[in-house]
Amino acid sequence: MNLEYTAKQKAFRAEVRAWLTANVPPAPLKSFDTAEGFQQHREWEATLNSGRWGMVTWPETLGGRGADLVEWLIFEEEYWRAGAPLRVNQNGIFLLGPTLMEYGTAEQKARFLPRMATGDDVWCQGWSEPGAGSDMAAIRTTARRDGDHYVINGQKTWSTRAVWADWCFGMFRTDPASERHHGLSFILVPMKTPGITVRPIPQLDGLPGFAEIFFDEVRVPADCLLGEEGRGWKVAMATAGFERGLMLRSPARFQQTAARLVALYTSNRESADRDPTVRDAVVRAWMDAEAYCLTTYQTACRLLNGGKIADEASTNKIFWSELDQNMHETALSILGARAELWPHAPDAGPVGSWLDGFLFSQSGSIYAGTNEIQRNIIAQRMLGMPRA
Repeated sequence: MNLEYTAKQKAFRAEVRAWLTANVPPAPLKSFDTAEGFQQHREWEATLNSGRWGMVTWPETLGGRGADLVEWLIFEEEYWRAGAPLRVNQNGIFLLGPTLMEYGTAEQKARFLPRMATGDDVWCQGWSEPGAGSDMAAIRTTARRDGDHYVINGQKTWSTRAVWADWCFGMFRTDPASERHHGLSFILVPMKTPGITVRPIPQLDGLPGFAEIFFDEVRVPADCLLGEEGRGWKVAMATAGFERGLMLRSPARFQQTAARLVALYTSNRESADRDPTVRDAVVRAWMDAEAYCLTTYQTACRLLNGGKIADEASTNKIFWSELDQNMHETALSILGARAELWPHAPDAGPVGSWLDGFLFSQSGSIYAGTNEIQRNIIAQRMLGMPRA
């Protein structure tokens, strides 16, 4: 792996930085877990698309720039450095988008990707069910073929962004006699379809970041099937690989958190050094964030040379989720009693964002497949250990 940037990559970074400097909103947007904030973030997606920055790795014909993965990592570094808004459509652009590129028909790519890039269509994810959380092979929600439609019945839960999303992508059992990962299909579902009921689930902060989705005789056109019928497990595993291994959580996110943690420690060093373990935790956080960055560049280079994201995506997922938790726990230990301030508290200032980040980081070891399941994958598929 060559750690030197080319002249083309340096020019790309300069272009990204200049555009973000000119266009990032001067004040933070409201939370996209509120109706007003969701709309603000949707409009930001349109602004990004106006500069063709919505998803830089996509082909130019579909709203992107045709950038490679190294350029995407450069873009992410500049995006997080600029303090730009979080991406409300991350389920679509980072997860479904690459999956559509691999498995979608030409018609599906032309239909879905441009509207995804502009923020006209925001996507939620329909994986988990009451009896099928990390074990997606236990999915029971059915999709029965009826002529040129699928008729869906069942329930999904813990669906991020589902309260205001326009579309849902998910796994449904199209063969009622099948078991486990056989007989599942990957289907795209418009959320305004009759028979769909969405019930918000409040987060710890009271905002509806998740939702349950109920399907009652929901008719979805058959051309919304992604990949082959009954072979959805293969498609879903490609999406999960992007989620765990590369696209969903870029290293820049954690590098910025590590930099903020170093600054927090420096400004509170006298009190922080009363606990000799705090300084070591801060140094470890910075080192781990840099290590994750280098590993991701290595993965990107391997993909550029024709490789694939395989089971090692599980090791990445464990690493970044636990790194995020460790950094926020260290920040709260530095802040002491002030760590209890919410972002909206009158005297919170920048302190409040640490509590908000800490609460969100707790979900990192659950979403994208629990870390317990990832350790099973590592043990069985990478190390060849027998199933317990």
